[in-house]
Amino acid sequence: MKITVIGGGPGGLYFSILTKKAIPDCQIDVYERNRPDDSFGFGVVFSDETLGEFLKRDMQSYELIRSKFAYWDDIIIARDGKEISIAGNGFCGCSRKTLLQLLHQRCQEEGVNLHFEANVDDLSQFSDSDVIVACDGISSQIRTQFENEFKTKITLKKNKFVWMGSTKPLEAFTYFFKQTKHGAFAAHTYQYEKGMSTWIFECAPETWEKFQFDTYNEQDTVEKLQHLFKEELDDHPLITNKSHWRQFPHITNENWYKDNIVLLGDAKATAHYSIGSGTKLAMESAIALSDAIIHNPNNIKQAFQEYEKSRRNTVEMIQYAANVSLDWFENMDRHIQHPFYQFAFGCMTRSKKVTYENLQIRDKSFTDKVLEEFNNDVYQSELISESKPIEIPAAFSPFKLRNLKLQNRIVMSPMGQYSAENGLVNDWHFQHYSSRAIGGLGLILTEMTAISNTGRITLGCTGIYTNNQIVEWKRINDFIHQNTQTKIGIQLGHSGRKGGTKKPWETEDLKDKWELISASAIAFNEHFPTPKAMTLEDMDLITSQFVQASKNANEAEFDMIELQAHHGFLLASFLSPLTNIRTDEFGGNIENRLKFPLRVFTEMRNVFPKDKPMSVRISATDWAENGISPEEVIIIANAFKNAGADIINVSTGNTVAHQKPQIGRMWQTPFSDIIKNTIHIPTITTGYIQDIDQINTIILNGRADLVALGRPLLLDPNFVRNAQAYEKFQANDIPNQYKMGISHLYPLKASERKQVEGMKKALKPKSNKK
Repeated sequence: MKITVIGGGPGGLYFSILTKKAIPDCQIDVYERNRPDDSFGFGVVFSDETLGEFLKRDMQSYELIRSKFAYWDDIIIARDGKEISIAGNGFCGCSRKTLLQLLHQRCQEEGVNLHFEANVDDLSQFSDSDVIVACDGISSQIRTQFENEFKTKITLKKNKFVWMGSTKPLEAFTYFFKQTKHGAFAAHTYQYEKGMSTWIFECAPETWEKFQFDTYNEQDTVEKLQHLFKEELDDHPLITNKSHWRQFPHITNENWYKDNIVLLGDAKATAHYSIGSGTKLAMESAIALSDAIIHNPNNIKQAFQEYEKSRRNTVEMIQYAANVSLDWFENMDRHIQHPFYQFAFGCMTRSKKVTYENLQIRDKSFTDKVLEEFNNDVYQSELISESKPIEIPAAFSPFKLRNLKLQNRIVMSPMGQYSAENGLVNDWHFQHYSSRAIGGLGLILTEMTAISNTGRITLGCTGIYTNNQIVEWKRINDFIHQNTQTKIGIQLGHSGRKGGTKKPWETEDLKDKWELISASAIAFNEHFPTPKAMTLEDMDLITSQFVQASKNANEAEFDMIELQAHHGFLLASFLSPLTNIRTDEFGGNIENRLKFPLRVFTEMRNVFPKDKPMSVRISATDWAENGISPEEVIIIANAFKNAGADIINVSTGNTVAHQKPQIGRMWQTPFSDIIKNTIHIPTITTGYIQDIDQINTIILNGRADLVALGRPLLLDPNFVRNAQAYEKFQANDIPNQYKMGISHLYPLKASERKQVEGMKKALKPKSNKK
């Protein structure tokens, strides 16, 4: 077998070593455009997991590399002179130049042919090669040559960054953050060998421009950054090596191979430096590619398929986490306003892979500081007059909106039950809401409740437009108020163009649909009729119905109202440019599209008691091209805030049928974060949040004030009680009739937690300090 490797980076070299060891009679040639001693960049970072792979695959490489590593166990986060050290993080660093030299040595020992100063742009000279490995970096000439076949996509991220070195010694991996009059800077720093450390500086493009940096003027960059980080550098110089300002390229390829050409390393996929080294990703993929070829030496296509199958999901997961981490750094100016420990906690949990419990196991002294700072803020606030138990979990801290005090931060999302008759709630709804109130929730938000008969989504949807409906809702609310400390709010809405449809479990659609209305005459999909574009008279009628529903909600003793302006229903249809193509005063720019929803909210607020809060639920993105923009979402949320909204319930999508949402753990929290920390209004977040650890993490890192659960509560009305037992939190609202259950539940959950912590400790990075 003849293998040609184009690109002499760590990934290509390590692939060559492993493959040559396993198939000694194969010929492997590595072509590198630079000289043997050239190296761009300073240090590379690895985790213990990656080192473990080296140990298993090639002991000689492992021993050579390990002898040159600098190890650290702590991560330090420093901001404007204040710092915190977080223990329990096992990492190691090495000079990139040293790493390449060690891999060169191993290649020569195994018989791999190395060709330096060999720039390859014509593959015809390798027509006799069985395999061509394209690992020629971010700017891969081979990938570019066949970008249509690989289906390459490159997206330049926003922030500007520059990679430098210094002689400043560092005891730990350290993030330095600096606030300036022109914006925030971050420096990602670590020592990779004695007397040498890596310094990656980044800032927003607006900050970069205000400082008048020049992309290629290294001397100017050095002078400005050495002045900015004078204290952090402790008078040590910054060292350059083609240290030009760049924007990080996020690279993906739909296809990883073409004929006998296969992609490896940065040519294939990049992961932002804030979660680890691209070198780590390249070498792990090198292991997988080598394994696949060793197992399939006579079927290269099968080998490539196995390689892609084994790594595709892992690489995409790492890239997703890296993008989430990158997003945090791109919004430093938003996060840096937080109190110090909250800011540090947000930095540590930015990629969502690390949670409060992970950090508590690694370094409890750190999480104790985070929690103490959070609870000091809660209990020193004028809103909460009680004494401050600093050890209370964040999820179980109180929260106040106007005169409404919630006993904890856990909310039940509106979830349609589709079980009403003529809009009238019944025993099903009574048990649904009352059982979850007894279960200890801070707040219940009812399913979308229609303001009129034709405002329902299905025939099974609830309403509050008749006296009987008010009476039956009040029966539920009275029970909740008399027997629990849970508060209950009603979500008022109108289905708009998504009305008159079947219940989710039904197979046949409604035969007798009522006339649908919307901002514009655009059907939701082929199964829905085209709605009528609303007239001014329609708007007057709908507004009056919302106002009457608000009065009815107060009469039914609801504690709060949430206005439904999300998921493409009636009011939401005015907000999105995908559903509002009007040419009158209610269409066009966002200010016009806001007019009708804002009018409805304002008139509702005017008739609802001033001591009771109101929420608005919006969709912060349509997950579709040319949909609502981030800038427009801020304008929308700010307009509702100014109109008297006390909290924004931040959802996303379901505006159009052709949406393409990016779903994952806690996937909607970034949108809540943007609104909460840009216009400074409390928010509710939701979206694949499954356990108390995630809830505590979200609240402590300041992404939301309340966390709403939907599906987790459908089959577990006692989610909160189980979480309280897991956290050893002594709740004071457990009904007398159920208190005997404490002696069973709390030991059970303590045992479960011990098992969970045992597994997390087993996965915790090990200390490599020498």
